[in-house]
Amino acid sequence: MVNVKGYISSNFTKSFLTIFLPFFMIISLVYLVKIAALTAKIQITFWELLTLYSYSVPDIVFYTLPLSFIAALANVLIKLSQDNELIALYALGLQAKKVLHSLLMLGLLFSLLLTTISFLAMPLSKQFYKSFKEKKKTEAKLNIVAGQLGQKFGNYYIYVKEKENGVLSDIVIYNRTDNTEEQFFSSQTGQLNYKENAVSLLLHEGYGYTYAKTKLQQVKYKTLEVYDSAKKRGFKFEDIVSYWSKADTDIKLMHRILFFLFVSLIPLLSVYLVASFTMINPRYQPNRSFIVIFATTLLLYMIASSLEKWGSPLTLGISAILIVILGQWLFKKRVSKYF
Repeated sequence: MVNVKGYISSNFTKSFLTIFLPFFMIISLVYLVKIAALTAKIQITFWELLTLYSYSVPDIVFYTLPLSFIAALANVLIKLSQDNELIALYALGLQAKKVLHSLLMLGLLFSLLLTTISFLAMPLSKQFYKSFKEKKKTEAKLNIVAGQLGQKFGNYYIYVKEKENGVLSDIVIYNRTDNTEEQFFSSQTGQLNYKENAVSLLLHEGYGYTYAKTKLQQVKYKTLEVYDSAKKRGFKFEDIVSYWSKADTDIKLMHRILFFLFVSLIPLLSVYLVASFTMINPRYQPNRSFIVIFATTLLLYMIASSLEKWGSPLTLGISAILIVILGQWLFKKRVSKYF
């Protein structure tokens, strides 16, 4: 029995990789095109593009794995049926239900993997993705051009004579705090600093002047750091518990959770459904694996989409139970009754 399980699992693995890898590559290209479109708004290097792509990998795996599992399951069972290998196992006294034990275990492992990806990896990767985009947009907004007038840094107007390798030279900053007071700074060199929650301009070797109606103040500084206080920048990360706890008040997030849960269960729920139509006697029953793959995928994803729009925990439970009952009934009627 152990050898039979290993043989079925080995065949499934080969079939799964043959289907999953092309799906993964095709959807990866779609995501890469989407990421490349960002270069119209922000400037990113090749390595930064790969970094953004790595943040998309959990999404790609989550959406390709269930379909790949259903297709691999149907293909491996129909192949074993057409090669008369399942018939040979039945002749040796192995019941059809026992043949599925190793595939049910694989379905359970795949469902656990999808649950982990959807509830742990995807929230973190989405936050990293958003944080990266916000940082690059901030850098783009603060891309000071040498020799150009009217540029702003927060509430300050800034002029830079030269810029080379991120180092600014001959800097002039002006700020009018109110109708009665103005500020003026000049510096020989400086550079922009991007910190976690703030952006600052670090000036070296310069003078500062504050002018009011009654007085004029002057200061000489070796270093002066000016912060962009016009708008808070940066991205606030949330831990997994905080991220999903918002579902108590956010109905959209609650529906998203139901969608993730049902899609994660697809590998486990699909085993009996698919096996009911692919564990066949090739002499009397035709190969309808493509129809089975299409119909099973369409049914399960329609339910998942419905749960995302109108679902509740109760409807999720009822849907999963009905799918299990339907699969068991079809398997008993079409397979177990004869094998």
